[in-house]
Amino acid sequence: MIPRQRPVPPSGPGQGPRPSGRGARQGPRQDYLDAFGGDEEDDVFTRARPTYAPPRPRERAPHAPGPAADAVSRESAPVAAGRGDGMPPAGESVSAARSGKGRAFTGIAAAAVTTVLAVVVAGQVTDGRGDEAVRSQSATERAERGSADDATRGDDRPSPSVSPGVVTLTYAQKMSAKYPLAAELKGSGKFDAIPGVAKAPGKGRKYTYRVDVEQGLGLDGELFAQAVQKTLNDDRSWAHGGARTFERIHSGKPDFVITLASPGTTAEWCAKSGLDTTEDNVSCDSAATERVMINAYRWAQGSSTFGDAMYAYRQMLINHEVGHRLGFGHVTCDKDGELAPVMQQQTKFLDHDGIHCRPNPWAFPGS
Repeated sequence: MIPRQRPVPPSGPGQGPRPSGRGARQGPRQDYLDAFGGDEEDDVFTRARPTYAPPRPRERAPHAPGPAADAVSRESAPVAAGRGDGMPPAGESVSAARSGKGRAFTGIAAAAVTTVLAVVVAGQVTDGRGDEAVRSQSATERAERGSADDATRGDDRPSPSVSPGVVTLTYAQKMSAKYPLAAELKGSGKFDAIPGVAKAPGKGRKYTYRVDVEQGLGLDGELFAQAVQKTLNDDRSWAHGGARTFERIHSGKPDFVITLASPGTTAEWCAKSGLDTTEDNVSCDSAATERVMINAYRWAQGSSTFGDAMYAYRQMLINHEVGHRLGFGHVTCDKDGELAPVMQQQTKFLDHDGIHCRPNPWAFPGS
């Protein structure tokens, strides 16, 4: 048997000479150690699993850079860079790579524990606050979210204070619309005075009035009151030329009470002055009482003579019945194609004796 050879320390500065001759124990070549040497803990003679590292090419002289220099640069890269194929870097054993991964996993676990502790501490700090502070913070967050929601909305969309689908109509639009109300309706006979005051805008003779609306009609009493004030003080109406001015009051003794009432209640009040409004379901000035009666059915639905011209028809109703209160009686137009006088019974007819009259809401339409 050949005796087992023992490695001989390489020669170099501070070391003894290397033995020579046949039978001398030969150590590994220096370039082999340089290629596969590593940490001091590695034993290059220990059998280990393949490292899958390509063989290291022989180095060139320092003055001639080439593939060997490139290989050295690649091997000098940090291990943390890793390889895209999942294999450990060249020159590193599988066990060493696993050891590095283990250290990495240990670091990740430590970071996770640190994060959990931070969350717990933050929760404890939050729990230490007063309930009032937490509620205040929640209210602030809700308000901010509401402001953001609002900012995302388009200009044509309604604001939160308005219910979806609700459209605010103008005065003219409200005055031009028809409203549901039965022709045979008989109300309670109880009235509500529309609150508020509308000062007389002119300097002529002042008439005061109150607006009453029968309960349960389902009509807009404020719109009715606004229409009376606007219509009577229009220069085309009885305020023409500054002769008269009209003021709405809520309490005290008015010159008259203009009243919006159901057909049944209107008939009762008109009958007190000897007037029958049931035949054509019309309005009246109950001269024996304080009330000028406006039939709510006509106010809501109009008449065939005016068709869909509800705005003008409502102005005619007010001017006609108040005209009676001021002392004016019924008249008709005299020529075919003329405007009907406001005191003509336009709810009933526009044509008479072969003459066709055109609908007209004003006492002084040419103004």
